[in-house]
Amino acid sequence: MRVAVADGMKNNSDISRARTGETLRLVVALSALGLLATACGCRKKVADIPVGAPIAITAPLGLPPVPIPADNPPTSQTIALGKKLFYDPRLSKDNTLACATCHSPAHDFSDTNRLSKGVGGSIGVRNAPTLINAAYMPSQFWDGRAASLELQAARPIADPVEMNQKHEVSVAKLAKDPDYRRLFTDAFGSPDVTMSRVEKSVASFERTILSGNSPFDRFQYGRDPKALTPEQARGLALFLDPNKGNCAACHTIGPQFALFTDGKFHNIGVGVNDEGHPKDAGRFHETTVQSDTGAFKTPTLRNVARTAPYMHDGSLQTLEQVVDFYAGGGNSNPYLDREIHTIHLKGQERRDLVEFLKSLTGELPPGLQEERK
Repeated sequence: MRVAVADGMKNNSDISRARTGETLRLVVALSALGLLATACGCRKKVADIPVGAPIAITAPLGLPPVPIPADNPPTSQTIALGKKLFYDPRLSKDNTLACATCHSPAHDFSDTNRLSKGVGGSIGVRNAPTLINAAYMPSQFWDGRAASLELQAARPIADPVEMNQKHEVSVAKLAKDPDYRRLFTDAFGSPDVTMSRVEKSVASFERTILSGNSPFDRFQYGRDPKALTPEQARGLALFLDPNKGNCAACHTIGPQFALFTDGKFHNIGVGVNDEGHPKDAGRFHETTVQSDTGAFKTPTLRNVARTAPYMHDGSLQTLEQVVDFYAGGGNSNPYLDREIHTIHLKGQERRDLVEFLKSLTGELPPGLQEERK
């Protein structure tokens, strides 16, 4: 029986040779496509889920359980990698600035400069806030422009007034280092360096930057009546009193833990120009809602005695100045928060409030405590 073959092919040898030719042409075509993909910068997506065993991050007295995203469970390997990245100046354009430059562990992960300095001496417009207990914040940065620590981690690297280095350059620098290739393999199962992996590792390290078990915590939650001095105990009462300090309206204290922030945004009258308008639009940049003009995220007061200067613009140098500012009702402007108003505090009451704020200085985790000055 004769078998009909396509295109005039007479036997199986012809078919075999044709198929071999087609296969070769296919291989060549796919190779060309691969070269094209490489040239245009396209890459196969690299898995960025940590491969190590998840570990628990233990919250100290006074803090709730640490919220953990489902796609980035902390492991000892990602935390170790994140810590190394946090201190590495190679993430900046001129290899001079690391995350730790503006979030110094010696100053409880804050910046002593009024306005943070970037590569080449550039000056930012805001003071770098502490990273202590940032794991609990529903959004990051003063204006809340990042919804998570992961999304926050890489932004300063590429910011032209901060570290000023394109992400692909940072990735290329790290990929040249055999030690990093080993650490990325330990953390994610392959040596591939990606910005997503950088973000996840730095965020996992930042979730370990916790501080609690302060004199306030031992007094409030440890039920130790001697943990606070008489001045600090009076200051706590003023802090809570809505008719006096009214501080807890935004710097919240709960029955089981205290974050000392509501995580929300308020215009408190800082940074107002001669025309009575905020110099920095703050949260408005992100929402374009008029009432958000000049509003900034409530900072935590944890370890506040060690994180001067204060306010988003670093305009106040001491806790005494902060208390006096609030007592004066801030600077009037069209968007001033309704909770900001003149409060009548005597000299001793102001001193008591300052002493209470000092009682919020807590411990840092092992491995970070020794880096404190």
